[in-house]
Amino acid sequence: MTTAKMHGVKRLVSNAVDSLRRPVLRRRLGRLVVEEVAGVSLVVLPEVFNPRVFRTGTLLAEGVTALPWSGEAAPRVLDLGTGSGVGSIFAARRGWPVVAVDINPTAVRCCRVNAMIHGLEERVEVRQGDLFAPVAGERFDLVLFNPPYFRGTPESPLDAAWRGRDVLERFAAALPEHLTPGGRGLLMLSDHGACGELVEALEARGMAVAISTRRDFGNEVLTLYTTSLMTEGQP
Repeated sequence: MTTAKMHGVKRLVSNAVDSLRRPVLRRRLGRLVVEEVAGVSLVVLPEVFNPRVFRTGTLLAEGVTALPWSGEAAPRVLDLGTGSGVGSIFAARRGWPVVAVDINPTAVRCCRVNAMIHGLEERVEVRQGDLFAPVAGERFDLVLFNPPYFRGTPESPLDAAWRGRDVLERFAAALPEHLTPGGRGLLMLSDHGACGELVEALEARGMAVAISTRRDFGNEVLTLYTTSLMTEGQP
């Protein structure tokens, strides 16, 4: 069997398995649930993106946990589109101070709840607002972002986790001015939607983008990227 045929069979099997999982997963959406992400329990309120059902939360949590950091001081972290607060919780568990931002007021409450449950409320400050607006003029050593992958006008606060009109471009334009010298972004992207355009927009802004982790689920490929301002000598 050729490689192309093997990939085709793998995708068909994955889609079949996913179709069986979907009814079970739907029962965990739109209601208050407790999910376990990378060994940590998180409350997910209705109208908040579920980080376990949609798989991205686990990969982001693992990426934050494994991210090497050699600086003497703890990095100051910005978690954009925090949702349930999964990125914030895992960064704060490493002792890092975090500012978490979400446009969805229910997500803001959800992140605060999870920070309190894990005794991390002194390390996690949660603000409501659109992208970088709540942190205007501030810089961070690490910016986490799991963006909406699809183009369109959100129909609800929860739908804003999935689609946006110009979120990717606005993020790419503003990220450089919110990074400290040597600061990095950690971006959770999918091969669904327009995420490739975000990578191109960042590179057009003079940022280096590299793959940290990639995972192929058959019907979706998730990639965790690191991005930073290019230094002299970088291609």
